[in-house]
Amino acid sequence: MDAVAIYGGSFDPVHIGHLWIAEYALEQLPVGEVRWVPAATSPLKESGTVATDGQRIDMLRLVLSGQNGHVIDTREIDRSGVSFTVDTLEQLRSEHPDRRLFLIIGADSLASFNRWKEPQRILELCTLAVVARGGMPSPDYTVLNDFAPAQKVSECRDAEIDMPQIEISSRDLRDRVLHSRSIRFRVPHAVEAFIQHERLYRSAEQ
Repeated sequence: MDAVAIYGGSFDPVHIGHLWIAEYALEQLPVGEVRWVPAATSPLKESGTVATDGQRIDMLRLVLSGQNGHVIDTREIDRSGVSFTVDTLEQLRSEHPDRRLFLIIGADSLASFNRWKEPQRILELCTLAVVARGGMPSPDYTVLNDFAPAQKVSECRDAEIDMPQIEISSRDLRDRVLHSRSIRFRVPHAVEAFIQHERLYRSAEQ
């Protein structure tokens, strides 16, 4: 059976950079699908999401419905509370015991991997697929040495996703909306229209 790439995040809002990462993952990893897992509450973020859980799921559906190779998985929101990656991986492993699991993360997340819950168990359950952006320093995999044998660390290196650098972030998009600046071409048109309709990311006076 095809392997699965798991792509977690707040997606608040989902933007072109997220979509590029998912497409590069489909091209470069031996996977049949990218499973988008919007997080309920991230233990490594000081503040929560701005859009509601339902609004973030709606935005994902607007851009991913009907797209081959993309699946929206709401399990972390459905169980609510703090989202720990290891719990999601344990569930997916029990549901798909014969499918290899890849976990898409950024180089910044790799650098803080020692702060994750049960990093050793995560590496037993999946192979990390680190996004390496052009023009940025190469990801440093030495942080994994304390949690996995050399062969597993090598597998993670081999699963690295190469893609161009994209200067775009959900935080910047929220800030642009707050200050009445354009987000056109930074998010799919359907997401831009949804943000306008729902009056997301604006101050109470706007």
